[in-house]
Amino acid sequence: MFSRDRWQEIFETIRKNKLRTFLSGFTVALGILIFTVLFGMGNGLKNTFYEFFLDDATNILFVYPGRTTMPYKGFKQGRQIQFKNDDLEDIKKDFAFYLDYITPRLGRSGLAKYKVESNSYNIRAVAPSHQLNEKTIIMKGRYINENDILNKSKNIVIGRLVEIDLFGKEEDALGKYIDIDNIAYKVIGVFQDDGGDNEERRIYMPYTTRQLIEKGTDKIDMMVVAFRKELGYAGAMAFERDLYKYMKDKHNIAPDDQNGMYIQNMADILQQNMAFANVLQLVVLFVGIGTLIAGVIGISNIMVFVVKERTKELGVRKALGATPGSVIGLVLQESIFITTIAGFIGLFLGIGTLSLIGNKLKDYFITNPEVGLGTVIFATVLLIFFGVIAGYVPARRAARIKPIVALRDE
Repeated sequence: MFSRDRWQEIFETIRKNKLRTFLSGFTVALGILIFTVLFGMGNGLKNTFYEFFLDDATNILFVYPGRTTMPYKGFKQGRQIQFKNDDLEDIKKDFAFYLDYITPRLGRSGLAKYKVESNSYNIRAVAPSHQLNEKTIIMKGRYINENDILNKSKNIVIGRLVEIDLFGKEEDALGKYIDIDNIAYKVIGVFQDDGGDNEERRIYMPYTTRQLIEKGTDKIDMMVVAFRKELGYAGAMAFERDLYKYMKDKHNIAPDDQNGMYIQNMADILQQNMAFANVLQLVVLFVGIGTLIAGVIGISNIMVFVVKERTKELGVRKALGATPGSVIGLVLQESIFITTIAGFIGLFLGIGTLSLIGNKLKDYFITNPEVGLGTVIFATVLLIFFGVIAGYVPARRAARIKPIVALRDE
């Protein structure tokens, strides 16, 4: 392997057959390039899933009321289920083992005004723990607290873009009053959110304040229920089943009625989507490996032609005492050398291509496509392995050439 004479001979052969060497290397480089880019795209798809789901907490159950589709316990079908404040307290009491926190959510829209500026915004009435669910980042001031809930305070937290819309970039919104549907609210905080512009154009207020405005009702639209992370996926699924049955019993919904209420389990959705992404990446991986194998088959075919072309030369070598092992070693070494160099070129080109792509394909659900160190090592080992396979068959044929037959070859 480290014979100086052998390396000189390999380089001399490459120098005399530039086109053949280029074509051999090109097929391998193209194969590893496609493999790297495809694998990186698969990682980019997984990154998109992570980014989409991890903007909010994933240990969450969203509990929505629905409309019944069958009669039950004397209640007619078509009954609209309505959650109330006592549902929050009952869940806190009966599911203390599972529970991390719980918050109601009431969604409304309203026209917000400040001086001459006005705009319509999505308004969410929530409890303090809602900040944990949305991973809301307070830029200045504070979030809604328990005192706001108890006192039904007319305090609000506004998004970064709401502040820019109504106050401009120079004026500070903190401590100012905004008119929303003819009611004055004090801005106690300004937040930002990695979820994008839509999230940063929201306004949050205490849910009890919203209920007070709506004629002192205790109704809530839905509940955000967070379970303890240490429960894991299996615990999350068990919690979902128990909570689903509990709420159905509480609101007199038939066990088989699938529309009376809904639970959206973020842990389950994340698990399913990541499983889909992994399967898709495996498909991409097989396609990439198939492309790589096609390139190696190309170099194997070229090496067969090389052996045929050098039949006389190899016959002379054997006549002068060259062993079959040395002939195999010569052909194999040349094949592995070309495969490895071309493969690394393709690998670096692939990494460079992914780097140039960056987040330009984010609209197509590809975020920061990249390949890790483990993948690079795997590709390198795979490349050398295929290089051995590509060279072995023609090398073995070369080793079997009889000197007398080789010398007669035309």
